Amino acid sequence: MRPSSVISRRVAAAAVSLVLASGAAACAGPQDAAGNGTAGKGADGAPRKGGTLTVLNAEAQSDFDPARLYTSGGGNVPSLVFRTLTTRNREAGAAGTKVVPDLATDTGRPNKDATEWTFTLKDGLKYEDGTPVTSADVKYGIERSFAAELSGGAPYLRDWLVGGDTYQGPYKDPKGLASVVTPDPKTIVFKLRKPEGEFPFVATQTQFAPVPKAKDTGAKYEDHPVSSGPYKVVKNENDGEHLVLERNPHWDPKTDAERKAYPDRIDVRSGLDEAVINQRLATSAGGDASAVTTDTNLGPAELAQLGSDKELTSRVGTGHFGFTNYIAFNPKVKPFDNIKVRQAISYAVNRTSVVNAAGGSALAEPATTFLPEQKAFGFTAYDHFPAGPAGNPAKARELLKEAGYPNGLTVTLLHSTAQNRTTSPEIATAVQEALAKAGITVKLDGQEPNSFNEKRWSVKDAPGFFLSRWGADWPAGGPFLAPIFDGRQIVTNGSNYNHAQLNDPAVNQEIDEINKLTDLTAAAARWGALDKKIGEQALDVPLFHPVYKRLVGKNVKNVVISDWTGVLDISQVAVK
Repeated sequence: MRPSSVISRRVAAAAVSLVLASGAAACAGPQDAAGNGTAGKGADGAPRKGGTLTVLNAEAQSDFDPARLYTSGGGNVPSLVFRTLTTRNREAGAAGTKVVPDLATDTGRPNKDATEWTFTLKDGLKYEDGTPVTSADVKYGIERSFAAELSGGAPYLRDWLVGGDTYQGPYKDPKGLASVVTPDPKTIVFKLRKPEGEFPFVATQTQFAPVPKAKDTGAKYEDHPVSSGPYKVVKNENDGEHLVLERNPHWDPKTDAERKAYPDRIDVRSGLDEAVINQRLATSAGGDASAVTTDTNLGPAELAQLGSDKELTSRVGTGHFGFTNYIAFNPKVKPFDNIKVRQAISYAVNRTSVVNAAGGSALAEPATTFLPEQKAFGFTAYDHFPAGPAGNPAKARELLKEAGYPNGLTVTLLHSTAQNRTTSPEIATAVQEALAKAGITVKLDGQEPNSFNEKRWSVKDAPGFFLSRWGADWPAGGPFLAPIFDGRQIVTNGSNYNHAQLNDPAVNQEIDEINKLTDLTAAAARWGALDKKIGEQALDVPLFHPVYKRLVGKNVKNVVISDWTGVLDISQVAVK
């Protein structure tokens, strides 16, 4: 970040503090600050159709092409335009972690070993021009996501579909993928290289949105993608910096049980300073009274100001998303090849100080498990190295002595210089101070974000000790544990997420066995047990899970926050 940006952010933050302290007139808004239900029903007790919803964001909604978007559950703004075979259940809390049908009549029908999945499209599905949606359109939408010109989307289909690893998209290979079969206009069949019981979750991603081949304009498709959802794109300026959506007259709510689509118009404006976004939402002047954000959280200073203002507090939604911030060890580097050293650090960590560095208990919850604390992931409580809230330096010193370091040791911790309160200097300093009490001197190595990511994701250059984080592509154990601990996913010439370079045949086999399960409840229990088993090796130190707190404008109603996304679901919001 340039110095001028820092200055403007500080000035804006001060302005937000003034606004939050002054308060505002009482109004309808989210009544459930815990994010466990809908909120803000309006004067007549029910949300109504009509009006314009404004979205104030820091990051532009760039690459607005279903092939290029990397989303979870279809995304937030994208899911208003792109319907997919399945989608997330648009309900609050844990109920929102379920996958449900969208374009399809069900969540897919697997064969006996989950290597083949069949979907049937609903009747009455139409694009914004009134033409019917067909299974061939879904197949073509998937195939174009393999084109190099449209890169950026999730990688699962490339890995999972038979022939997906060599297919180069319809522009170079118009014959298409033989592993995606459309025997009739309503049926689509996927043939996989290996069992994948979580395939219904993958089918929520925008690569599964239909694209009519005759309307495909390649790289320019993002300017006006053909809508299958409740809204169509009428303006896309500066690659998503200003996006305007209006109603798709051919969207039939009878075919869509998930999206409420209350507003007539949605105006997305991006490139704004985060402090300014929160200031505008707090003030709620003019059109900002009917505004939300899909990417900007409240910070600790702003939350402190909120505490004394009941009206503003009533407009804060709280959510939880499957995300873990942790210390990563690379046992290929000394002294972290010694499990007792890793255990000592695990005992020495002061999670209270780490949580405070992350913004306090309102924005972070201490973690002792790698999996997030949600049933959908298979969360199984464990604490193999109980440090208590403030660390256990005595136990850490004992283990260091057993490891051959009776006088302590000196190590270097890699962290990012980005002010993100996750892998940033504040977190690194909290770790440094806690470990010092156990006789471990920590030298801090702060790197700018690009350099930081290159180092921590490199098999060749990864340090032995660094801050890291991981979030799930969908609420299940598979996309959380497999990329981090499956030895077959170690990447030697690119981004490697298996920080410990663990290649344990027993772990790999258990991942394969769980992937065969189509009973997701049974699979979740197995993921939890695997997390607990891997945790015994002290390959990482879970630190905290983030909490998301976001303001909405005073006229915004029907705020729904699920545990899938952790943030307001824009498809449910009303402004009248």
